[in-house]
Amino acid sequence: MVEATTLGARIASGVVLPLVKKLFVADQPGAALVDKPVRIASLVSFSGEKRGVTPKDVEKVADELVRRALKAAGPIEQPIEPGEALAVRSALAHTLGILGTLTIEDCDAVALGPEAFAGQLRARTPLSAFGLTRDAELFYDQLLHTASLHILNFFSQRSTFIARQQLVQTQQLARVVQTVDILLQRLPSQSSEDAAFESRYAAHIAERHGTLTIYGLDAGTGEWPLDTAYLSLEATRERAGHGGNGLPVPAEQVLAQHDQVLLRGVAGSGKTTLVQWLAVTAASRTYEHGLSHLIGRVPFVLPMRRILRPGAELPIPGNFLTAVACPIAGEQPAGWVERVLRARRGVLLVDGIDEIAGDRRESARRWLRELARTFPGNLWLVTSRPSAVPEQWLTAAGFNELTLSPMSRHDVATFVRRWHRAAGADESTGVSLLQSVRTTTELNRLATNPLMCGMLCALHRDRNGFLPQDRKSLYEAALSMLLERRDRERGLDDPGGVRIPYATQIQLLQRLAWWLIRNGRSEMDRSDALHIITQALPSLNLSSSAEEVYTSLLLRSGLLREPADGHVDFLHRTFQDYLGSRLAVQELDFDLLLNNADKDQWEDVVLLAIAHARPKEAERMLRRLVEQGTPRGKLLAAAGMPYAAEVAPAIRSFVEVGVRLLVPPGSGAEAEELARAGGELVLSLLPPAADLDDFAARHVVRTASELGSETALHFLTQFREHPSMDVQRTLAAAWPRFDRELYAREILAHLPRQARVTVRDTDDLHALRSIGGWADIQVVGAYRVEDLTELIVREQLTRLGLEASHPVEGLAWLSVFPNLKRVHVASEVSEAVAQQAPDRIELITPPPWRS
Repeated sequence: MVEATTLGARIASGVVLPLVKKLFVADQPGAALVDKPVRIASLVSFSGEKRGVTPKDVEKVADELVRRALKAAGPIEQPIEPGEALAVRSALAHTLGILGTLTIEDCDAVALGPEAFAGQLRARTPLSAFGLTRDAELFYDQLLHTASLHILNFFSQRSTFIARQQLVQTQQLARVVQTVDILLQRLPSQSSEDAAFESRYAAHIAERHGTLTIYGLDAGTGEWPLDTAYLSLEATRERAGHGGNGLPVPAEQVLAQHDQVLLRGVAGSGKTTLVQWLAVTAASRTYEHGLSHLIGRVPFVLPMRRILRPGAELPIPGNFLTAVACPIAGEQPAGWVERVLRARRGVLLVDGIDEIAGDRRESARRWLRELARTFPGNLWLVTSRPSAVPEQWLTAAGFNELTLSPMSRHDVATFVRRWHRAAGADESTGVSLLQSVRTTTELNRLATNPLMCGMLCALHRDRNGFLPQDRKSLYEAALSMLLERRDRERGLDDPGGVRIPYATQIQLLQRLAWWLIRNGRSEMDRSDALHIITQALPSLNLSSSAEEVYTSLLLRSGLLREPADGHVDFLHRTFQDYLGSRLAVQELDFDLLLNNADKDQWEDVVLLAIAHARPKEAERMLRRLVEQGTPRGKLLAAAGMPYAAEVAPAIRSFVEVGVRLLVPPGSGAEAEELARAGGELVLSLLPPAADLDDFAARHVVRTASELGSETALHFLTQFREHPSMDVQRTLAAAWPRFDRELYAREILAHLPRQARVTVRDTDDLHALRSIGGWADIQVVGAYRVEDLTELIVREQLTRLGLEASHPVEGLAWLSVFPNLKRVHVASEVSEAVAQQAPDRIELITPPPWRS
């Protein structure tokens, strides 16, 4: 066989280019100077209202590419087996069809290059659905790369592309002129000595802060390039009693809106990383970032833990570089920092107010206020954990307060991809982790900030693609990093003079957690926390006061926070449940655990208590859960068995018999009841698709569908190729319970188009269009005819249901759907309106109302 990866080069350009041109509309003159950018989707010839080719023609293009490639290989060096050509053609046709959904501009696509462009197309193609062998997949990849190369070459030769590139170059030149104007306004006349040092200092900043340090990894501390690992998060104005939150703004833009900002963020939320990014960006002198407020400025990174060590005084500007041990501090010209600040060119990045002792924070506030007043017009970013300083701590000095937001689902996916790219890890490892995060509740709860996401990435990679096999081990690894290793690896001195051993921190935190759980609370008064710590101190080897211990736990553990003045809670509920269940087992509070097992908020506490318990204790818990006689108790026992390190065969059999009457459900009603009783834990008990007949598969799908969660969606993916039409209909009907775009991509795109789906708004229509359209659509509620005719893929539609709350006023528009055969109208229509429907369409309506 010929090596598939070299085959694409054998296909002559004279063959590929004419095929590629068929996919796109004819060239048009002009620079396409429109309000919206020119997108690839608007250039393809098989979408939109004026189609030059049909989806069938796209298949013909793919078929011809495959045929030509195999012919070029010759009869002896065939890259794939004869029976695999059809699968490759189908996969390639599907991928080329994605061109019609791309929102990227043609000039941006050319800038990507053929490899990255092909990668974007491939990422949207579910290759597993086509059953390609390894050789067939390599063959597909090379054909896609070859096609992408010619597609981009075709774009670059279009007259509209050339004109648009000239326009882009003109706009870039205008931006350069604007940048120069800003520089001329901001940069004073400098001595050659100042200018030379400033250049060396900028290089030092880029070198010193150009990597992102990840702490707490089992394999040691790792550093990744900042430009590839940095993740843009959002900040919001979040002030209690001031009307709620403001609109979010990208964190790197906060200094564009305000000259002076106090930015709060929980442990590991990305505050220090933001400081690094702003410093490197300001020092880069490239000005391609579009942040005009940073142009021509000089960054000063001032980590509070370094500039205010015990016995040290806060530095004056001329000593900034010495205070942070800058190796070129001795070279700076006398008065240089003051000249920069007088010219209003400084970016002062004061990181970690929480990392200095509480009795030094007042002097730090006076220092900040005096500097800001003495040198006005500079940019200031001061960071702190939320509870370290009170609200409006710097308001009198003119600072605006904002808070870093938790990571979104998209942020988590971006972080995981970039982390693995920066670490040089295999892309599939990151994909595997993302799948685990999205389908495992406890991981999803943990992945809320860069620190926790980095911890999950590190644990996953260090274990060769596998996270700890049980939740208990996962939480233990996370707690070790947060409570013991992170500050030690950062070389951080104890800011409050209190060093609490790891085991002692665990004892104190679990007392706080168990109190919250027992009392059904999500937060406690600060006075209650101090009382609990005071009671525990006589038994602990600590000489500090309860106030000092509380402050240390609050600021350094990364697990506690003060959401409001005088209140404290756990940052992650999952850690509260883990620590509380640990103490419950130590205190032998099994009756209390089992008496609350029917409550949803106690589910994780009971399961984790089984994990902490000794074998005989765990067995008694499992038996008593089944003996409660409730569906909830039986399901909880079945879900808890994997948590126990050791279970006697008799107990295991007792639990299995108890759950056998519930799983799998035997009817739709039983499926709904099972979902209500078990919640998310039922997913681990439902049998896989391969073990079910058509009848049982339908009700298992119904059970998972009732949950509507992302974990449930992942479970349902195993049924999307199921041959039963009843299963397919049940999957299609479940769409409204899930995220519409994700469900359309992960489930609907793999189903036969004949199953009916329900559409409620234009977002639903867009989602269906993104996967190539649908055959049987039921429109619920009011609609605009224009939306239906523009957004429904016309060739796909064969059946349409209209459940408008008002009578349909006309049906002539149905003629735009060439393959539409049947329309069901739920509202009354007149005979004249009914006659507007094309003759080929069977119109089903209720009889008109008669008096």
